[in-house]
This record gives sequence, structure tokens and C-alpha cells, in this order.
Amino acid sequence: MTGKEFSIGEDELQAFVDERLGGERRAAVEAHLAASPELAERVALERRQRAMLRSRLDAKFAEPIPARLRIASLRAARRTFWLRSGAGAAAAVALFVAGATAGWFANTIGPAPLAPPPTASVAQGAHAAYRTFVVEVAHPVEVGVQQEAHLLQWLSKRLGRKLAAPDLSPFGYRLMGGRLLPGGTGAAAQLMYDDASGKRLTIYVRAADGSETAFRFQKEGEASTFAWIDQGFGFAVTATATREELLPIAEAVYRGFEGKS
Repeated sequence: MTGKEFSIGEDELQAFVDERLGGERRAAVEAHLAASPELAERVALERRQRAMLRSRLDAKFAEPIPARLRIASLRAARRTFWLRSGAGAAAAVALFVAGATAGWFANTIGPAPLAPPPTASVAQGAHAAYRTFVVEVAHPVEVGVQQEAHLLQWLSKRLGRKLAAPDLSPFGYRLMGGRLLPGGTGAAAQLMYDDASGKRLTIYVRAADGSETAFRFQKEGEASTFAWIDQGFGFAVTATATREELLPIAEAVYRGFEGKS
């Protein structure tokens, strides 16, 4: 260490789990974990989960890239679009100016802070939706469980992904219904469950960039959220629960959605 003080927070721990830290910051986290056995055990568990999810997704990453997504095809499509729009030259100048300005600005202010992982945005969207609708008495869902088939077909069509309602009865939760929400640059879906005591849990799905294969945990107030990204979609499970209570439910939801694309 160099004598500098580090404040170790959840974002720093998540970056360590995702293997996005290096140098002094990684050493600081390792020292912090060495002095905190319970936290070290939790981080070790999350790293094992990350390895498990990555191993399940390796086969998908090994699949050949579709022809429409190959670099040559994308470049040809972009070149055709620019030629047709007549905006190529103006756009090139704008990009050059923006790039030069951004480079100067970055050199002026020094290294950029650690960027939040894509799952952070998914978790935040899920938490906001949970907080908005979990308190509703008359209209907690837009389409009730009585129309489950219609609900899932409708949400699947709007999101462009086949959705299912995972069976959470082993945890005491039953489906209430769901709703369509705005999410990122497109649509999002929220499925709501409750248990015999009236305690509610939500599952949130939306399109999301990134290839993270680890669960991200976030807690705001009494609500806890586990979020992850798979096949271009972000998923999150939110409830008033502890990390230990919510994790097996999140794993069950992950298995419930796995392969449904």
C-alpha cells in the first residue's frame, strides 16, 4: 500500500467480483476482505455464482455470429444508410469535433471514475417500478393472473422475447399478474407475486446492453434487488427480504427464464 486511504463500498466489491479491478484498488479490496471473514465469504459465494453463470453461457458465446451481425454486414448497411441520407460528411465532422473535444476534456480532468456496470441500471429500474406499484391496493397489476396466457403473450410481443411466469410456489409466492412499463430505450415488463401474508415480490425484464454473468445485489431502504443480464436482456427480482432470503429466489427465476428466447 502507499498510505492512501480507500473506502470500500458495494460498487467496489461488485467490480472485484466481476474482475474489473487492478493495482492498488484490487489490493485494497483484498486487504479489506482479509480483515472481514463474513464479507469475504459473501464475496467468494458471488464469485462462484459468477463462474456458474459464465459456464452456462459459454456455449452461447461459442455459437457462430449470425451473418447479419458480422462486421462487414454492419459496415455495408451503415455505408448504405449514410449515402442515402446525405448526412455522411456532416456526421463525420460532428464525430471528429466531438471526439477531439472529449479527448481534450478527458486529458484535462484525469482518469474517469469507474463506470457502473449495466446491471446497476437494471436494478435501479426494477427498484423504481417495485416502489411505485407494490403499494397499490386497487390496481397493483395491469392484467391479472386470470388472464395469465394473454398477459405473457402480450408482454412477450412487446419485449421481443418469450416470457414465462416462473413458479415461485416453493417459496410461498403466487403470481398476481403483471404490467407493461417503459424501460431504457424500449419497453419493460413487471410480474408481481404475493404470499399468504400479502408480502409482494416483483420480477422485472427489459432489453439491456452488456454481457455480465454475475448477480448484482442492491438494497435501498427495505427493498432488496438481485439483477443480471443474459442474451441482451436484463432481469431483476425485488422484494422486502434479506440477501440470503432473496438469492435462492433469484436463482430459481434465472433457471425459469433460461433458454426462453
